[in-house]
Amino acid sequence: MDTLALILAGGRGSRLDLLSENRVKPAVPFAGKYRIVDFTLSNCTNSGIFNIAILTQYLPLSLNEHVTLGKPWDLDKRDASLTMLQPHKEWYAGTADAVLQNIQFIKRKNPKYVLILSGDHIYKMDYRKMIDFHVKNNSKLTIAVQPVPWDEAHRYGILTADESMKISKFSEKPEKPDSNLASMGIYVFETETLLNAITTVKDENLDFGKHIIPYLLENTDLYAYVFDDYWRDVGTYDSYLEANIELTTTVDKIKLDMYDKNWKIYTKSEEMPSVKVGSKAEISQALISNGTIVAGKVHQSVLSPGVIIHPGATVINSVILNDTEVKAGAYIENAIIDKRCIIEEDVTIGFGDDMTPNIENPKVLYSGINAIAVGSVIPKGTTITRNCRIYPTAKVFDKVVKPGSTLR
Repeated sequence: MDTLALILAGGRGSRLDLLSENRVKPAVPFAGKYRIVDFTLSNCTNSGIFNIAILTQYLPLSLNEHVTLGKPWDLDKRDASLTMLQPHKEWYAGTADAVLQNIQFIKRKNPKYVLILSGDHIYKMDYRKMIDFHVKNNSKLTIAVQPVPWDEAHRYGILTADESMKISKFSEKPEKPDSNLASMGIYVFETETLLNAITTVKDENLDFGKHIIPYLLENTDLYAYVFDDYWRDVGTYDSYLEANIELTTTVDKIKLDMYDKNWKIYTKSEEMPSVKVGSKAEISQALISNGTIVAGKVHQSVLSPGVIIHPGATVINSVILNDTEVKAGAYIENAIIDKRCIIEEDVTIGFGDDMTPNIENPKVLYSGINAIAVGSVIPKGTTITRNCRIYPTAKVFDKVVKPGSTLR
């Protein structure tokens, strides 16, 4: 398959707030042992696409260290290629500008098709089916779409198409949408069409949705490829926690099958010992990763590698990332706790009915979730109420941290 996959992975993901303070959004851990970008990379190699470039920008170190030579995805073999592309003159000013700044790389690779992907969504997709659809329709650009609820359509780029899926209209976040086919940000281009478009359309913030798609729609036939399966944008605290917790439901109800032997999700993993469960541990509906020790109670939660839950500690409806330690008597509910945190004895995280949004960042924390940044230490006996953000530099704690607080 003569296809070059370009994975756009340069965005910070500002709505993930503390989770993306020190890493780019595609490098954020997900589902215990994985990173968000693992799903896109695994989709590529499972689809037989081994010619891949990742376009990075914001805080790329964590992503670079995770991907390295691409060995977990078989991208280190002779006929494969994985290239990390970073801005070499100016920062990427838009999705299409990122591709434009790497136009010489594309020309040197000289593929027949260019597959543009986002590195920050959770889904399993066989790109071969989309490319076959593209070829069958002799399309210059094919856009993957997913039907979304009508009351949410205004949040997306919306496409209108006829019965053959030929696109007649594209609207970026319309107030009154006349279709519910949302663009997934996945594009198959004829290479010549892509190169002509990004060099013809002039805008300092060149973007596929705002500029390239409208331009091509006026000049050629475009088609929509319907993908009606699991697809999640985990770009907010609420969607991130919800998508993780969804994976803890009973096996027959899991919307994303991560146990499919024919479509594995690959990742770079540390060699760690098996999970250890204490004699008085209580575990229900949970994802527990290697290297974890559980001696307390864990319900409907996701524990990343190396997490320790001491006797008498309780974790409910939460995501706890790598090497965090929750000590005896601690109670955690509706929380996202980043790596290498220490939750001391008798700490409560998630208390009370006061849902005052986070005062400093009300648009990201408003539903009762608490966010604890990497490396934080929560002192013994502290109670953190709702919608709080805790940084590792916070040294002085009131006995009760008020709803909506940010401690730095």
